[in-house]
Amino acid sequence: MPPVARIHKPAKTAMQSGRGNTHDWVLEFEAEGARFVEPLMGWTGSRTTLGQLRMSFPTREAAIAFAEKHGIPYEVEAPKSRVIPRRAYADNFSYHRVR
Repeated sequence: MPPVARIHKPAKTAMQSGRGNTHDWVLEFEAEGARFVEPLMGWTGSRTTLGQLRMSFPTREAAIAFAEKHGIPYEVEAPKSRVIPRRAYADNFSYHRVR
């Protein structure tokens, strides 16, 4: 049985001020087993290469269709909505402002 794939919309990184690379949906596989330290070079290794696979799709439906076409079990994570509190510039100088 193939490992479960996760279909999600990535969040922006801390190094981004905008939401540039967050519009596509991503299909990636969960880690199947524990990683290990390779004894000769000391690099981190894995028994499978599916953890390195990351595919982008323009829509959620396209990612789901690809997974179903190839018989890949999947889980869809809904994107978190972004909440921006509305504030007035005058609130910066308010007497009741919390410091």
